[in-house]
Amino acid sequence: MWVVDGDVAHRRVSATVTALGWVDLLLICLFLAGLYTNYTIMVTQKVPLPSAPSGVAGLILLWRRRDEITPRALVGFCAIVTLYLLSVLSAPGIAWLPRRTNGLIQLTYSLTVGYGLFLTVRRADRQQIATLFLACAVVIVVGCLLETYAGLRPVSDAVRNVLYAKGLYENDLRDVLFYNRVRPKFFASEPASVTFCYTLFSFIWLVTSSWRWKLPFYLALVAIGLFAMPGPTLLLMLVLLLPYLLFLDSRRNGRIDATRFLVVAMVAAIFALLAIFLATTLFSERLQSITSGNDPSFFYRVQGPALAGLDIMGRYPLTGAGLTGEPFVEGEITNLYLRSPFYSAGWQVVSPATELLINYFWLHWISASSGASS
Repeated sequence: MWVVDGDVAHRRVSATVTALGWVDLLLICLFLAGLYTNYTIMVTQKVPLPSAPSGVAGLILLWRRRDEITPRALVGFCAIVTLYLLSVLSAPGIAWLPRRTNGLIQLTYSLTVGYGLFLTVRRADRQQIATLFLACAVVIVVGCLLETYAGLRPVSDAVRNVLYAKGLYENDLRDVLFYNRVRPKFFASEPASVTFCYTLFSFIWLVTSSWRWKLPFYLALVAIGLFAMPGPTLLLMLVLLLPYLLFLDSRRNGRIDATRFLVVAMVAAIFALLAIFLATTLFSERLQSITSGNDPSFFYRVQGPALAGLDIMGRYPLTGAGLTGEPFVEGEITNLYLRSPFYSAGWQVVSPATELLINYFWLHWISASSGASS
């Protein structure tokens, strides 16, 4: 018995330093494809399975890593789920309990598949993860270039029409107005998904790569991204350089070097100014539309959810609206939108119960406020 336990312990230690095999890498790619496409399968008419490829890949990864789940981690996982359960039971509006229960099940599912990915990624060496995410970023940017300049757009649009039953972006006229051309979608539901995932994958590569010249190459990724898939989301690549340079790149022997921190802080400030400069030059039409209150997309994605989040935190400071409880406060949020000076009477009033799902930061505070958030 002791030999078996020792062998298991030895395998666990070895697992942390062993590079991933092709099966794990393929499953991680499938997981990332689910995040990129957000392909959703409707289990019933009202119960979706969002990012279905990610769910399938995550569950398989969790099963493959089942021997690495420690009792401490399992207790922590159960504690988090219990905390959300208490927030569901204590939220106002008991009539919405079935919907909130459904939301708790979906959240538990998301945490579960995410934990499967975590257990797998922690086994990989640093260079392997860096190579994987750089490859994903390169695939996206090359695909966008092919869609724009090599005739891939009809194929991409045909696949998108099959994959997405709703939420398909078709506002090409708006793209021409703001960006002087139609933005590539490259098999995603909308251009924002393309730019967001490109930003995420590129930044993960920057953090994990040990290449000496990775910062200049990262800036090259920013430039080619702005050329291939123009969109303000890509400016986050420059903004994300601030925390990376200040808290990671300025460290020496596990501690922040004060002298290097000051130098890096000045460099980070330059990149922040560069992001502002690019926003006012490359996206001047979009920025003018936002500042003048004529951009419904920005309002419903950024301004509206922020207003709703602050309002709900004031009304229900302990419990929020409850997990997936947006319909409970839909009337209040709609009135809040209509009273906002940023809202235009010419816009169609959309349902906050669905539009709030776009901004996950504020959705967190709307659903749980300070209760589950703490």
